[in-house]
Parts: sequence; C-alpha cells; structure tokens
Amino acid sequence: MRAVIQFIRGVEETTIPIINITRSTDGSTGTATFIFEDASIFYAVVKPQNEITGMFLIDKEGTLSTRDVNAKFIAGKPRTIQAIYIMKNAEAWDRFMRFMERYSNENDLTFIRA
Repeated sequence: MRAVIQFIRGVEETTIPIINITRSTDGSTGTATFIFEDASIFYAVVKPQNEITGMFLIDKEGTLSTRDVNAKFIAGKPRTIQAIYIMKNAEAWDRFMRFMERYSNENDLTFIRA
C-alpha cells in the first residue's frame, strides 16, 4: 500500500505539500504543519456527502488523522489548505516519521534540517 494524503476519504491529494515539523526539546511532543498550495482537491468533483472533514495520512500501518484543517481564499477562490497534525508523545512522533519516510520516498521529497 502506498503512503497517501486525503482530505476526502477515497480521493487522493496529488499536490505535494510544504511540511514544517517541530519537536519539543525533550522529544515528547511535536507538530507538523502541512501547506498545500493550489491543492488538487479544489478541482475534484465533490459531492455534498463527500465534504472535507480532516486530513488523513494513510499507509500500510493504518491512518493518522487531524481535524485541524483550514482553507485560505483569495478573491473568492480557494488558494491553499493548511493542516496541523499534533504528536502528543514519542510513539506518535515515531509513527508519524515512519509515514513521512514512506511518503517522502514515493514522492521524491527530501528532509532539510533547520
């Protein structure tokens, strides 16, 4: 199974996001901010029953999700989607990083340390 991001279950987001990751100094918590410029979901045929209810990170281990998703509109048209995923412990951090490794490998992304 491929690592994918979805905003509507069953509809894969094809736009590659900018992802900013921070971790607490003791390693117990972390935050990942995803920014999708001109997200493909804006152009998908969306039915009323398929509204955006969150961001779903799906891979062979299962699904990580967040409901903290916001769209930015410019001149009445959707421009970006921002989603924040919070990791509340070291296990959640490790799980998220495993997803990111799979997602990065499949989309030729690189990690740049600040």
